[in-house]
Amino acid sequence: MILEKSRVIEGVEKINTNSPRQSFVYGCVSYLFVFPIFRLLFRGQTTGVSNVPKSGGVVVVSNHGSHLDPPILGHALGRPVAFMAKSELFRVPILSFIISACGAYPVNRGAGDREAFRTASNRLIEGFATGVFLDGTRQENGRVNEPKAGAAFLAARTGCPILPVAIINSHRAFPKGSFLPRLVSIHLKVGKLIEPPSTRKREDLASTTKEIQLTINSMLDQGLIKNISN
Repeated sequence: MILEKSRVIEGVEKINTNSPRQSFVYGCVSYLFVFPIFRLLFRGQTTGVSNVPKSGGVVVVSNHGSHLDPPILGHALGRPVAFMAKSELFRVPILSFIISACGAYPVNRGAGDREAFRTASNRLIEGFATGVFLDGTRQENGRVNEPKAGAAFLAARTGCPILPVAIINSHRAFPKGSFLPRLVSIHLKVGKLIEPPSTRKREDLASTTKEIQLTINSMLDQGLIKNISN
């Protein structure tokens, strides 16, 4: 299901219903690096890919269990997912080229939430799928425990739909404090689109945030994928 019309949000430009073209570098990183590691090393599987909008801005929201999450989530949905990255990384010549081609966008260290939200909103308006981890930081149990309202705010501000994704077992594959990964299966479950909050009022943002949390944790509770059906 793809929302046919986005709400018109005052002060925000019209959402681009197209998506930025996948770059050559992104394709190389996906098929030569991320996919082999995800599919072979971690026996990765993904279900619910048909729920991913093929174009237009969408807020991709997931749980966060390890450093493996951004590259896996950014390359497993069939379209690039943009994530925030420290601005210092964009001053490293080769690394800057690679992460930029993969859709990452810079945020200055110590920058306030306002700048980060403005940058993320611009990415959504440009038609990017933009990734947000609901807790903001890694969780040792891999669940959504203390969700922040940032994803709901971005959706309300831009009128973009929310795509909930459950990343199963990444917290076991690469726990906090570990230097080497453990070879356990990592699966992704993509849920159905959630409409953006009708307003930016605190109660509306809280209600949508709670809905996202329940949706992701419910998919986590179902465990690893047994029968693939997209």
